Amino acid sequence: MIIDFHTHAFPEGLAKRALTGLSSRAGNMPFYTDGTPDGLLRHMDESGVDKAVVLQIATRKENMTTINNAAEKGNSERLIYFGSVHPLAENALEELDRIAGMGLLGVKFHPEYQDFDIDDKRCEPVYRRIGELGLITTLHMGRDLGFFGHCHCAPEMLERVMPLFGSAPVIAAHSGGYAMWEETMSAYTRRDNLYFDTSFSHVHLPPKALRAIIDKHGAEKVLFGSDSPWSPMKGEMSFLDSVGLSETERELILHKNAERLLGL
Repeated sequence: MIIDFHTHAFPEGLAKRALTGLSSRAGNMPFYTDGTPDGLLRHMDESGVDKAVVLQIATRKENMTTINNAAEKGNSERLIYFGSVHPLAENALEELDRIAGMGLLGVKFHPEYQDFDIDDKRCEPVYRRIGELGLITTLHMGRDLGFFGHCHCAPEMLERVMPLFGSAPVIAAHSGGYAMWEETMSAYTRRDNLYFDTSFSHVHLPPKALRAIIDKHGAEKVLFGSDSPWSPMKGEMSFLDSVGLSETERELILHKNAERLLGL
C-alpha cells in the first residue's frame, strides 16, 4: 500500500488553464499530469500509488462553498479530498462546520496564495474550531516559487500557533518548510499532533535534512507526499530511498501513518 498525502487536481474544464497559469507564475515549472482527477489516477497507476489525498485551496473568500462542494463530489475510494477555507472570511467558522458535516477529513491552507500570515491573530478562531472539529490541517510551509519577499508561512509562525489546534493533526508540508531547512530544524517542537509531508522534496531537499527530521520527530510523524502534478511520484519515492530508511520507517511513511490519520 502506498498513499500520497499531498496531490492536486482541478475540474476538467479548468485544469489546463490552471496548470499553465500556475506553471508560468513559478517560472515555467514543469508538471507531470494533465491536472484532472483522471490524470491524477493515471499517474498513480503508473507509479504504483493506491490512494491520494487531493488538496484544494480557497484562494478567494467568495469561492469556498464552490470548492468544498466540488471536494465532496470528487471524494472517492482512491481520491480523498480535503476542503479549504479562507481564514479571514467572515463565514470561515460556518464553512468549517459544513466541511465536517460533509464528511471531508481535513482542510488545506496556502498562506502565500491566500495572502495571510499563519500567526495572524485573526486566524486564531479558525484554528480553534479546527481543533474542536478534529479536522486534519495541511499547511503549505516555507517559500513558494511563485512568490518573493515576505514569507507568510515560516516554520516559527506555525510553531507559535500550534497550541490553538488542540490535539487535531497538523501537517507541515514540504518537509516543514520549502527552502527553509535550517529554520525547520530549529523552530519545531516535537508534538503529538505535528506531522510533516515529503512533498516537492525530489531534487530540492538534501536527503540529510529529511533524515534529521525523522531522527528528531520520529518516522511516525512523516507522510509520503509528492505535490503532483508539480513533482513525479516515482521521483519522490526515489528520494525516500536515498534517505536511508529502515523497512519499518518506510512502511510508516508510505502508508501506515496515513492510514491511521485517515481512519482507513
